[in-house]
Amino acid sequence: MTDESARPGVATPLLDTVTIPADLRRLRPEELRQLADELRAETIDAVSVTGGHLGAGLGVVELTVALHYVFDTPHDRVIWDVGHQCYPHKILTGRRGRIRTLRQGGGLSGFTKRDESEYDPFGAAHSSTSISSGLGMAVARDLKGERRNVVAVIGDGAMSAGMAYEAMNNAGAMDSRLIVILNDNDMSIAPPVGAMSHYFTKLWSGQTYQGFREQMKSITHRLPGGLERVARRVEEFTKGMAFGGTLFEEMGFQYFGPIDGHDLDVLLPVLQNVREQENGPILVHVVTQKGKGYPPAEASADKYHGVSKFDPATGAQKKSIANAPSYTRVFADYLIKEADRDTRIVAVTAAMPDGTGLNLFAKAHPDRCFDVGIAEQHGVTFAAGLAAEGMRPFAAIYSTFLQRAYDQVVHDVAIQNLPVRFAIDRAGLVGADGATHAGSFDLAYLCCLPNFVVMAAADERELARMVATAARHDSGPIAFRYPRGEGVGVELPEIAEVFEIGKGRIVREGTDVAILSLGARLGEAQKAAETLADQGVSATVADARFAKPLDHDLIRRLASSHAALITIEEGSTGGFGAHVLHFLSEEGLLDGALKVRTMTLPDRFIDHDTPEKQYVEAGLSCDDIVRLARSLVAARGGKRLSA
Repeated sequence: MTDESARPGVATPLLDTVTIPADLRRLRPEELRQLADELRAETIDAVSVTGGHLGAGLGVVELTVALHYVFDTPHDRVIWDVGHQCYPHKILTGRRGRIRTLRQGGGLSGFTKRDESEYDPFGAAHSSTSISSGLGMAVARDLKGERRNVVAVIGDGAMSAGMAYEAMNNAGAMDSRLIVILNDNDMSIAPPVGAMSHYFTKLWSGQTYQGFREQMKSITHRLPGGLERVARRVEEFTKGMAFGGTLFEEMGFQYFGPIDGHDLDVLLPVLQNVREQENGPILVHVVTQKGKGYPPAEASADKYHGVSKFDPATGAQKKSIANAPSYTRVFADYLIKEADRDTRIVAVTAAMPDGTGLNLFAKAHPDRCFDVGIAEQHGVTFAAGLAAEGMRPFAAIYSTFLQRAYDQVVHDVAIQNLPVRFAIDRAGLVGADGATHAGSFDLAYLCCLPNFVVMAAADERELARMVATAARHDSGPIAFRYPRGEGVGVELPEIAEVFEIGKGRIVREGTDVAILSLGARLGEAQKAAETLADQGVSATVADARFAKPLDHDLIRRLASSHAALITIEEGSTGGFGAHVLHFLSEEGLLDGALKVRTMTLPDRFIDHDTPEKQYVEAGLSCDDIVRLARSLVAARGGKRLSA
């Protein structure tokens, strides 16, 4: 997609002079307030056109300006954790002309991306990776004998992940020169920000105090052990009791803060001071307001974390009219039904209660819903502990985020055969969030595990039945996957029936080719069968329902009564189709004339676009099924096909 000129809804005369951070650094400090205001207005106007993550970016406008003003980017590395807050950063780093292509096909990514800009030194979309990657960059810098600053910007929510503390522990032990900016915009981990704390933070980050600190270190090292410990504790107590920095100091970081992340008169001197520090890791604690400067976002419960296209004047979002409930809503509604009748059912989410529908479950059963924070590893083992004591836990986790807890799935759940129920949302391709959030691999990484049952919902009625099946399955772990977005509009049952484990169904009878679908491609398979019928090819369509255990009887029937068999799934190579091929091989059913092909996601990552276009790119559309089926039937010889 070619660049398009910026078309802000408000005048931005100062921002118009800034294309890259080098232009920004030519401004006077007193001009930065106006620049920040214009940058905020441009961000609001751009996201109103594209939709996306708005609140987090509005909260770091001043911080973004200050970082690019103080540090020599891109020579100095600035790493944005997750990337939800990176839109203002993109505007200032040569991408303003394309900012209204955010999350659109061929346009800018909604996250930082290494191959998009030299100002994105590390790609991100999953949280809590910035300190680890920053430490790696800092160590590489030192090994190469280079001089540059490495700055990791991480939100307080991302600090709930153990990986962040693992990285800080390592950085403190190595005494590496690394700057971490803790952007505190939600959790109450800081006392009120005021003039006194600003004063002391500027004082402590300055050269005078740091020189005094180093002198005191040399003096206290010569004191008797007890007095040295007392002297060190006086400083820790003073800073820790007043400003909450003891934890970070104990991990080997110098702690400065909290400071007002919207006050450039404070941000600039503090960042300039820490930039000049020569030794050890530093943590600067800034307090910001998510959605800052845009009243509709400030007043919203989620501070406009993620929005669809909206009217910038009013904040009213342009919602599409749903013809069917979302899969997420169906999961939540039927889980509540199950929990109403069974007090052993509990639910676990990893910082995604709204995204997984568990916010609804929490309203119905507040004492049985647990948000563990951005801590999927802990969440899975926590669920395993619940299961070990006879509870019936549902761990509702996006497919892409469950990857973060794979060892716990194997070691703590599968090996012990504990009946944890995994509700895997966002299975398959997910549209505007792109490759980082696509649920591409769960079939491959779960179906290889002993003891697991793995299901995939073809529509919302099938999902309702899978919730009921999982609720009553106590003989081991069970998982069911379902896509993002709306269902297909089928009628939902009042009470969902339970499936027989490992049994699929025939949904259309034919004679020439069999299409065995797992999951939400079933609708495309049925449309393909209709098209094939018009072209003189008779197709059977079956819904496998289960990727594990396979329905052996169904597969034998399809293989023995058709000349060709196609499997289709919204997952990578190595999943459902691979297991079907393995079974056919073991049964000797591949030794005859049967032609078998598997349709999976291709062996590459698919960038952001609409889901419909992504599935066309992936080769999993109705037309792709038709072409493959025609080629297999024609290869038999003697079958006349109409155009």
